[in-house]
Amino acid sequence: MELTITIPEIGEKQFEPGITPAEILRTIENKLLSLKSIAAEFNGKMIDLKTPLKEDGELIYHSFETEKGKEVYWHSAAHIMAEAVKELYPQVKVTIGPAIDEGFYYDFDKNEPFSEEELAAIETKMKELIKSKLPFERKELSHQEAIDFFKGLEEDYKIELINEMPDNEKISVYTHNKFSDLCRGPHIPYPAKIKAVKLLKSSGAYWRGDENNKMLYRIYGIAYPNKKELREYLTELEERKKRDHRRLGKELDLYSINDDIGPGLVLWHPKGALIRHLIESYWKEEHLNAGYDLINTPHIGKAELWKTSGHIDFYNESMFAPIEVEGNEYYLKPMNCPFHIAVYNSSKHSYRELPVRYAELGTVYRYERSGVLHGLMRVRGFTQDDAHIICTKEQLYEEVENLLIFSIRLLKHFGFEDLQLYLATKPEKCVGECEAWDAASESLETALKNQNMHYEIDEGGGAFYGPKIDIKIKDALSRSWQCTTIQFDFNLPDRFGMEYTGADNKSHRPYMVHRALLGSLERFFGTLIEYHGGDFPFWLTPVQVMLIPVSDATAHYAERVRSKLRKAGFRAEADLRSEKVGYKIREAELKKIPYMAIVGPREEEENTVSLRKRKEGDLGSFSFNETIYKLSRQ
Repeated sequence: MELTITIPEIGEKQFEPGITPAEILRTIENKLLSLKSIAAEFNGKMIDLKTPLKEDGELIYHSFETEKGKEVYWHSAAHIMAEAVKELYPQVKVTIGPAIDEGFYYDFDKNEPFSEEELAAIETKMKELIKSKLPFERKELSHQEAIDFFKGLEEDYKIELINEMPDNEKISVYTHNKFSDLCRGPHIPYPAKIKAVKLLKSSGAYWRGDENNKMLYRIYGIAYPNKKELREYLTELEERKKRDHRRLGKELDLYSINDDIGPGLVLWHPKGALIRHLIESYWKEEHLNAGYDLINTPHIGKAELWKTSGHIDFYNESMFAPIEVEGNEYYLKPMNCPFHIAVYNSSKHSYRELPVRYAELGTVYRYERSGVLHGLMRVRGFTQDDAHIICTKEQLYEEVENLLIFSIRLLKHFGFEDLQLYLATKPEKCVGECEAWDAASESLETALKNQNMHYEIDEGGGAFYGPKIDIKIKDALSRSWQCTTIQFDFNLPDRFGMEYTGADNKSHRPYMVHRALLGSLERFFGTLIEYHGGDFPFWLTPVQVMLIPVSDATAHYAERVRSKLRKAGFRAEADLRSEKVGYKIREAELKKIPYMAIVGPREEEENTVSLRKRKEGDLGSFSFNETIYKLSRQ
């Protein structure tokens, strides 16, 4: 009996059972599809092109241009990298090598780190292997056969992984040339599909990310179907390095992280602290104007609080060890939510008082493993711009819509224009009544539609305690950064017994929306640095104008102009060092100071300044009032 296979690009066709996606490609007149396809998806499952089909279903072909295709492509490249390492260094043991968002990595058990020379040799060997016409071959083994196979190869890490799989599960192994790897697959048909490859770097990584395990050595790489795409990626990588917030944070003297203080704990330097102050001041002013009440809560709380919230049961690994105080255990807070609820529960509430909007810049602490700490993006102590809106069902639509408008206005004030919005819906496992989920989800979607905002559905992507809207920002390099979350919570209101008295004089459970617009100030600041490449919007720049006297004789005039600019509300400094003007201008440019005001004898005599703008050069001579007007229009 023939199979009915539906191919989106072609339509419905009949084939004999056992036909493979590769054989089907040869029967259809679509050369581009045949040329680009590297794997297939059959009834929702990714498979090799030579996997026999035994039932009716939908067949989707994937190329490097699709996300799933990239994953197959890059995982295949990781396999080839492991093969190259084993050929060059047979004593090295292989562990895991997945595809990641950009490229792939593989972790190896080696006595010492990979040197630059070794990376170059591995890349050369990969290019040799890629030319091979030998295909990737898949075979399935029983649990015991797989253990025996990898024991013969003395690959202990593979045996550990197999032992965690069900005994009755068939285990797949992929082989290319003489190298075999434990792998679910699929893979590209031939390594020759990889046309351009580059190994990027090597670093240490604990086995399974646990610092109690052995230190392994990880190699990161990237691969593309042509050299042009690889060149473009490497060019973009260089631009990213220039924008790296860790590099710019040091160059602009914004912050530091000192291991003597503690990994993942940020020291804000004067210029960075000033920017933070400007962000916080703007944030507070906007929230007060939007009808929020600002609150402040402690940094620690009793263990009972975190038991009630569920954190000790479900979040304990990310919490620091408890502190004992007078026989009671206290924890550093990982979240602000229970404290905000405690403020609400400290008094009774009528429906007439709702909505209640609490907002706080609250510092929290999470035990992130040292291997995942990354500059400002992943830290152990950070300040969240948390707020909770507590309202009735009838108030949902207006509150959510106002919140969405408010969120986008704030982000655009920081210069973020390209926003990506996602509506994350109900997952399989969740808490809360269906009616509450439906009302919450509908309010989120209605707000998005009413504002004519393009959004994507993240099916089942909501948290177990409520649906949400995620807002990501896209930068000049097309990178997406998670920023705002507008999240319903059906879990904590129940756990903490939140109530209000309704018009019927009965107790009701309120709806609670938890939202963080900037996320955390640390991560937001890191994003801000990289998004703008250190060229902050004028209102956020620590030094807005640098006064540069042409000689010591006009230093006093430079100081006088600086003083007048400060009184006018601008952040101005004067470079009074005995250096050449050109040198001072270059330094101001490197420090990304937006304006330079050059003053010499002529400027002093005419009571003017010669204004320069960063990247644009000389703007001409301006009186003090003209300078103020020009700066105020930034």
